[in-house]
Amino acid sequence: MNASSTHSQSHSLARRTLLAAACTLGAAALILSPAAVVAQDYPSRPVKLIVPFGPGTTTDIVSRVIAEALAKPLGQAVIVENRAGAGGVIGSDLVAKSPADGYTLVMGTVGTHAINATLYKKLPYDPLKDFAPIAFAGYTPTLLVVAGNSPLKSLKDLAAQAAKPGGVSFASAGIGTSGHLAGELLKARLGGEMVHVPYKEGGLAMSDVMGGQAQFMFYHPAAVMPHIKAGKLRALGASSIKRSSAAPDVPSIAEQGYPDFDLVAWFMLYAPAATPAPVLARLRDAANQVMASAEITARLSAQGLELRSMNPNELATFGRTEISKWSELVKRSGAQID
Repeated sequence: MNASSTHSQSHSLARRTLLAAACTLGAAALILSPAAVVAQDYPSRPVKLIVPFGPGTTTDIVSRVIAEALAKPLGQAVIVENRAGAGGVIGSDLVAKSPADGYTLVMGTVGTHAINATLYKKLPYDPLKDFAPIAFAGYTPTLLVVAGNSPLKSLKDLAAQAAKPGGVSFASAGIGTSGHLAGELLKARLGGEMVHVPYKEGGLAMSDVMGGQAQFMFYHPAAVMPHIKAGKLRALGASSIKRSSAAPDVPSIAEQGYPDFDLVAWFMLYAPAATPAPVLARLRDAANQVMASAEITARLSAQGLELRSMNPNELATFGRTEISKWSELVKRSGAQID
């Protein structure tokens, strides 16, 4: 072997050695990447679940049931924190801009992640681009209720009254809420005069319906059922195609001659969009375990929620479809918030 050949072999060996070292360093860099490090020991501390509405609301109740149950499969406490304000915008935006490490989640709703997309001229977050859906927590129709002593006994009675001079008024928990938009859709279907009266929150609106200051409202079964049982409210219909499991004796509006009337409130657990895939997988697995539990199903059903299993692709499709559906209603109502 001559000197030139020996030098060539030595040079080739050196190149292979450098390439192997580079590959080793590259693999180490991958192993030590921030996403991998976060996922490896996630969760190593308590997880925060932001509720973008106040204590005692349906969103708050649902969130606390799920947070308590998530602690077991995650091996860490899940702490609920209420950040109410601006129709859920404040709490939702906080999570959208939080570190995407799986330690700050939000319980999104039909309001925060569907209606607000059209309702607000300048929404500070994008419901689709800024969040990664984790799990569907359930949906609930709202119930169309009147005062217990109201002369309105049926949907036909309500339509007849709306057709008279002066019409009727309906209350809601605020402009652009699902209750407001359900009332607008009912007005479009029944005709007549229906004047919207927005309140700062649903409890106040419900009190005025019971007192006769407003003729009707759409509201969650969990909130109205105790008053229905006490005779203070009467339900004339449910807002979904199917009857509500919480009020099986109340006919749906759809079965009363309006087959396309199908509006439901819903709840979905979200993380910030850039959350690492392994962390999302961990959260989704834990959430699926919780939602499959007979105990949790029963507790959510007691709040009037219907459960539905969806994979990540179905969750994303559902979100886009809901934004489109509610956008039409918001535009029809003329509701707009700066």
